[in-house]
Amino acid sequence: MVELLAPAGTFLKLKTAFKFGADAVYFAGKKFGLRAFAGNFEDNEIEEAVKYAHSLNKKVYITVNILAHEADFDGLKDYILYLDKIGVDALIVADVGIIKLIRDIAPNLDIHVSTQANVTNSYSVKFFKDLGVKRIVLARELSLTEIKKIHEEVPDIELEAFVHGAMCISYSGRCLLSNYFTGRDSNRGACVQACRWEYTITEKSRQGQQFPIEEDERGTYILNSKDLCMIKHLKELEEAGVCSFKIEGRMKSEYYVACTVNAYKRALNGEDIDVTELEKSSHRLFTTGFYFGEKDKECFKSSSPVQTHEFMALVLEDEKDGYVKIEQRNRFKVGDSLEVLSPDENFNKIIVVTEIKNLKGELIDDAKKVQEVLLLKTDLHLKEGDILRAKKL
Repeated sequence: MVELLAPAGTFLKLKTAFKFGADAVYFAGKKFGLRAFAGNFEDNEIEEAVKYAHSLNKKVYITVNILAHEADFDGLKDYILYLDKIGVDALIVADVGIIKLIRDIAPNLDIHVSTQANVTNSYSVKFFKDLGVKRIVLARELSLTEIKKIHEEVPDIELEAFVHGAMCISYSGRCLLSNYFTGRDSNRGACVQACRWEYTITEKSRQGQQFPIEEDERGTYILNSKDLCMIKHLKELEEAGVCSFKIEGRMKSEYYVACTVNAYKRALNGEDIDVTELEKSSHRLFTTGFYFGEKDKECFKSSSPVQTHEFMALVLEDEKDGYVKIEQRNRFKVGDSLEVLSPDENFNKIIVVTEIKNLKGELIDDAKKVQEVLLLKTDLHLKEGDILRAKKL
């Protein structure tokens, strides 16, 4: 059974991921992870998340994937022991020094080797296997053919691979642009995504040689990759030996998490999900990355993210007596059409707004107050956590 693994930058995103079909989530505590600007979790919140996940028979993986300097080990031992004590399902680790520490003090704690470790061959996989590692998160630079070969050489270790989300210009995320321009260490969790900035290039020593630069109305973005999207190739990944499909996006919204997890879960269940469903949340142009070798050479031809739909409201409680309590996220009015994002049979059904009430019971025709809690009339049995969206004008 293939695992669907989703990002959870906050507790709300964690709950959203599980509601829409994720089998496991990954996130960081306040230290030792590579997404310092995500919401991240306090220690007590990690414990609460683990209990919540296990109550659903789901799993939680904690990222401890910095490339550690000597000072980074201050407090790390106590943190690892705490994570072991509260029953996290695995730690995602890149640094072999941290792996050694975990093995010394928490020998029964499962370790997943991060994509940041650049594992691209079976010899590296065997090396980590000998250290007692359970799973390898493969480097994004591998083809399906290479993955299959690795699985054949080392069949008794789990392989995880990214299926969707942002791609990094640097090899498996090992980048120095952020360090160079801002002093924020991308390999210790503080990346400012300098690859997304606008650049110009001049070449003085190669007179007459032309360097093509993709350009849109905003400028040039030659370091800015398309987003990975493998929703039409999941069977091929599974046949190559991948047992966990990973979605990138701990800094993305709960709407992105819901939309993406829902689409991939439905695809895994055999539904024919078109890529337009994934275009409804924030994305750049899509690519299959390195999976098909030289087949897709158009990786770097993108700029700012776009989406076809907007997040209009979050359902706070199950529908009752023909009304559903919602929290407004974007403005809508009586007469507008709202599309349902749900893991159940209401998926992509349309609600034409005929009546909106505030909590005083007063009728309003324009939901324009940010995050106002409202009652929306509907004949659909919507459930807590469902999302209402609308096509962008």
